[in-house]
Amino acid sequence: MSYADFITLLFAFFTTLYAISTVDAQKLESMVASMQDAFAQGDLPAGLRDKRGTGGLPKTIDIPARPPSTGEGVEGRGNRAVSAAELKAQLATELADQVDQGLVDIEIDPRGLVVSIREAGSFPTGRADLSPVAREVLTKVGRAIVDVTNAVRVEGHTDDVPIHTAVYRSNWELSTARATTVVAFFLDQGFDPTRLSAAGYAEYHPRVENDSETGRARNRRTDIVVLNPLTTEREEPAAQ
Repeated sequence: MSYADFITLLFAFFTTLYAISTVDAQKLESMVASMQDAFAQGDLPAGLRDKRGTGGLPKTIDIPARPPSTGEGVEGRGNRAVSAAELKAQLATELADQVDQGLVDIEIDPRGLVVSIREAGSFPTGRADLSPVAREVLTKVGRAIVDVTNAVRVEGHTDDVPIHTAVYRSNWELSTARATTVVAFFLDQGFDPTRLSAAGYAEYHPRVENDSETGRARNRRTDIVVLNPLTTEREEPAAQ
């Protein structure tokens, strides 16, 4: 092979490398538009559906502020990541006296972090007025979770003993009123209202059997559930 032929082949080789390393923007846009049109009959995510048929690439790409959730309750507090386990440890320290007295339980379940306040440590029997002990507990809980971005659901629970008073005709009304009272307390502490929700379950979500006074006492409770992102996504309706 002559020197000239060798140089010519090298020139062709590097020209080819250069050609395949350069993206033709017009051809790329045409390809994207064709793919969008091809999937036009199917269901597309909102981001692509809005740009379908435009014949161009989106000018900006929305990148999530944090990685997708694994459902383990990790969320952001300001610029610091907070896990459900860390939050549990913090509350266990701040509520150590109430936990030791059996007034408060703190646990992690598939929904997220659950702070369960017994009726003895929250409301007088048959009423929805917060006791001084409950206000102290809720103040500490509120300080710990007010800046966490997770949704918070307050759940009221009773035992299976029927109630019919001048104020509450059933356990449904009593459990819902207690949950709403706690939500109002958190709002006074500066919580974002869009994070909060209230639910009343009456006697139909017991922790243990209602076959003894001890069991019924455990079932009379108010649960503050710091929902993990996966639970929120599954249960809470998305904004339209």
